[in-house]
Amino acid sequence: MAFVGSEDKARIEQEMPWKERDVPATFHQLLSRTAGRFPNHKAISFQLLSGPRDKAETLTWSELLGKVNQAANLFRSLGIGEKDVVAYVLPNCNETLVTMMGGAVAGIVNPINPLLEPEQIAAILRETKAKVVVTLKSFPKTDVAQKVEEAVRHAPGVNTILEIDLNRYLTPPKSWLVPFLRPKMGDKEKLAHADYKNFNAELNKHAKTLNFEDSSEDRVACYFHTGGTTGMPKVAQHKYSGLIYNGWLGQTLLFDENDVIMCPLPMFHVFAVHVIVMAAVSSGAHVIFPTPAGYRGDGVFDNFWKLIERWKVSFIITVPTAISAKMQRPVDADISSVKTAFSGSAPLPVELFRRFEEATGVTIVEGYGLTEATCLVSCNPVDGEKKIGSIGIPFPYTDVKILQDGPDGPSECAAEQVGEICISNPGVYAGNTYTEADKNTNLYHFDKYLRTGDLGRFDEDGYLWITGRAKDLIIRGGHNIDPAEIEEALLGHEAVAFAGAIGQPDAHAGELPCAFVELVDGASVTEKELMDYCKVHVHERAAQPKHMTILGELPKTAVGKVFKPDLRKHAITRIYNGALEAAGVAARVVSVIDDKKRGLVAQLDAKGSSEDDVAKVLGAFTRPWEWSE
Repeated sequence: MAFVGSEDKARIEQEMPWKERDVPATFHQLLSRTAGRFPNHKAISFQLLSGPRDKAETLTWSELLGKVNQAANLFRSLGIGEKDVVAYVLPNCNETLVTMMGGAVAGIVNPINPLLEPEQIAAILRETKAKVVVTLKSFPKTDVAQKVEEAVRHAPGVNTILEIDLNRYLTPPKSWLVPFLRPKMGDKEKLAHADYKNFNAELNKHAKTLNFEDSSEDRVACYFHTGGTTGMPKVAQHKYSGLIYNGWLGQTLLFDENDVIMCPLPMFHVFAVHVIVMAAVSSGAHVIFPTPAGYRGDGVFDNFWKLIERWKVSFIITVPTAISAKMQRPVDADISSVKTAFSGSAPLPVELFRRFEEATGVTIVEGYGLTEATCLVSCNPVDGEKKIGSIGIPFPYTDVKILQDGPDGPSECAAEQVGEICISNPGVYAGNTYTEADKNTNLYHFDKYLRTGDLGRFDEDGYLWITGRAKDLIIRGGHNIDPAEIEEALLGHEAVAFAGAIGQPDAHAGELPCAFVELVDGASVTEKELMDYCKVHVHERAAQPKHMTILGELPKTAVGKVFKPDLRKHAITRIYNGALEAAGVAARVVSVIDDKKRGLVAQLDAKGSSEDDVAKVLGAFTRPWEWSE
């Protein structure tokens, strides 16, 4: 179905209300329907190594349904009911997808980022009351198994650990070497409360049809954690209805059973699971997962275009950091099968958009979503005008309002007026977004619209633009970092009186954490010493500051809080001027203003530089710039 602009959104919504759409009530019904329609079509493929001729394993839709049924039966045999939790701490592989789906059929599935530290994994396991954990068997070049073993020591509710051995994806002689190269584990016998079992061996003991009744109605099926840089990430609840809505959008507006989707994104994140996997389940499209680490995998970027040719990919799923890496490699294969690239998780710099389009002949569609809304919210129309930097038009049945607080409560903003982006759609579980009830307080307007914490505006054409954030987050390559963890760590240093952490612009990751401190009177410490201190006391590596600035006094509000807009202006000036100097461009940032429509805007003195010269450098960043008066 064409999706050209706001008129198509309105036309689709006017056909019938969402509740009258002929969509399944449960995930199992949806998967069964697709397997019945396309039993022998390819569903998913995974290759452990990134080479275009390396071994890959493909499951058809009927084969996938059989394995999902086996997994659901296995989880039920381990005591998982509809309100019980199966967690997985896994990189990508076919078993990860089977676990995700089987867990959602048997009970509630809880994907956990394997890059988190053991104490964070343990905190999530305790919060979700997980009974079963699926993870890796010890394997070379990864410490996932060791992390999970340590995490489960501090999660007494876990009674079973199911291990997946990636060695089965290798061929000799590499497969022969793995038993000798496996990292050593601790003493599993000390985990008296949890039994270790082989996932595939246990799976094969169960029937390929469900041996219990599927859920009869909509219910919570997934727990996805947000962020993960503090001791206890928030856990969002996702219902079947939200998953199925995402799938319906993909099938209606993007994919059909003939499409092949390259998805090197992690299956602990909503972008891969809800946006891509659910769209494939709904449409019958074929999804490719290259390497356990996706875009982070060895050789993935070097082989990327050849992998596109191997699988005859029609849709590329990507993020700005990956696009930047791809543009450092020549297009060395036949990619004529590609129709579209879909980018999300972070704003895409204008220059990167243009470079990708020029190099590949493929147009990038930017989209917007968030974990709390069961993901999809808006995108630039696939068949219509794409406004670079915009996050496009809200999807059908997604109601987005730009609201601002006033003395009489929230009111709706006019076009071009900035306010908070608030969302209502079939994926928003109003009143129950988070597992912890107190975290849902003040999270909604009119008991319906989820407050995203993002500031934005609609333009006159109905396109949505993000201009900043009301909530104080650093977003590094789509990964949320809470600046409070950095600040609290720095305030533990005896020489630090005040600390403020923000995201400084970065051409690759969008933002990187940096910190500003004010010292105690008479104290003496260097910026390098504070950076070293953070390496010890900021526990997640992604949150460790990449730059430290000691100021005589931090800017503060009237009530003494650190005023972060001034810190952001300071960082933009430093980063932009550094990039211009490194490129040999004479122009310099002389001020940063706070524009009501565009957010923070760098103003430059040209110093004889041309607009093209500056654009080639600063176009790699997401923040806008202009010439000073």
